[in-house]
This record gives sequence, C-alpha cells and structure tokens, in this order.
Amino acid sequence: MEIQGLPGRVLDELGPAIASGEIPEGAVLRGEELEQRFGVSRTVVREAVRVLEGMRLVASRRRVGITVQPKSLWDVFDPMVIRWRLAGADRPAQLRSLGSLRVAVEPAAAALAATHATDDDRRELSSLAVELTVAAREADLTTFLGHDIAFHALVLRASGNEMFAHLGDTVGAVLTGRTEYHLMPHQPEPYAIRLHREVADAICGGDAAHAERAMRTIVTGALGELNLQLG
Repeated sequence: MEIQGLPGRVLDELGPAIASGEIPEGAVLRGEELEQRFGVSRTVVREAVRVLEGMRLVASRRRVGITVQPKSLWDVFDPMVIRWRLAGADRPAQLRSLGSLRVAVEPAAAALAATHATDDDRRELSSLAVELTVAAREADLTTFLGHDIAFHALVLRASGNEMFAHLGDTVGAVLTGRTEYHLMPHQPEPYAIRLHREVADAICGGDAAHAERAMRTIVTGALGELNLQLG
C-alpha cells in the first residue's frame, strides 16, 4: 500500500523514524507539533496517524497524544513496515527473520499447490518459470525481480491456504529488499533458475514431494547466502 500526497510525505518521514527507533517506544507525538513540523493541516496529520495506527506502530488517545507502541505490537507483516525496517539499522535482523519465515512456509505451500493449483495457476506458473529464465539470461534484474515476486506469490495463492496467500506481499517485500540493498548476485545463479523450473514442473505434474523439496532448496539456499553476505 502506497500513500500518496501530503499524508504520504508525513508517513515517509515518521514511519522510518519509528521503525528504526529514532522515535523510540513510548515517545508521545502531538498532533499540533506534527502540523507545524510538516506544514500540513490537521486532516493530513490525522490521515497519516490512522495509517500508522492500522500498522499498530502508534496508538492515539485523547488528552494523551500519539504514543509509539512497543515493537511486539507492530504488524510486522505489513509491507510498508517491512520496507521501513529494511531501510534502517534493523535490516540484517529483518532479512534473517523474513528468510526464516520463507523456509517455514514456502515449501509447505509448494506441496499444497501441487494438489490444489488450478489449470490457470499451472499455466501461469510455467510461463513465469520461462520468463525468469529469459530475464536471468539477459541479466535484467528489474524484470527478474518482478517475475520472481509473481512466481512466489502465485505458489502461495495456489496452495489453497488463505493464510499462506496473504504472505505474498511479505515475500515480495523481502525479495525487493534483497535487490534494492544489493544482496543479490549481479546475474541470478543458473541453479536457482533450474530449481524454480523444478518447482513449476512438480506443481504442474502434481508431485507434492518434489515441489516441496525444490522450494525448500530455494529458500534455505537464499537464507544461507544472506547469512554469508550479512556476516
């Protein structure tokens, strides 16, 4: 979710400041002070605060103010929260946490997709595997990223589990973060492309065990590479 206009400008500064700890837990923000700081109306501040409240980064109470909430209460699956955390000092921990989540979820989703994917899902997955191969060959990381996000989101949706499907944006955020912060190779590794084709072929063929194994190799390999890069 991208917030445009003046509320978006307020969020682009407040969100990262809260997520990084620059504005610490328990800090109290005043609406009037935010209006003056950003040169915006009360309505704009309220709209921005409502978004932050929806992410549970802050709680707004009359006669108290806008209080920054403990990290334990945040909606850590929200793609904007992920993006803000990736932009700050919390990046290594955030990437490792998301990588571990992928290891726990995506192999199971791939196995379920081998049983529950529709014919349209199978055709789209096969097409994305081909497009990934072409983008990798051309070392077009921007196009590759788009296809990679679509591939993994489709596997999650095709699992037939609505909880897994809801994680598509979360996985997309970590894939984007790895690319934006130069934690991906300049050209995708051939073995990784082969494994994506294996996942697609296994799901299309209804082979749940093979789909799970291939996806597990992808996500555990990605986490291992990430740990090496982060040190």
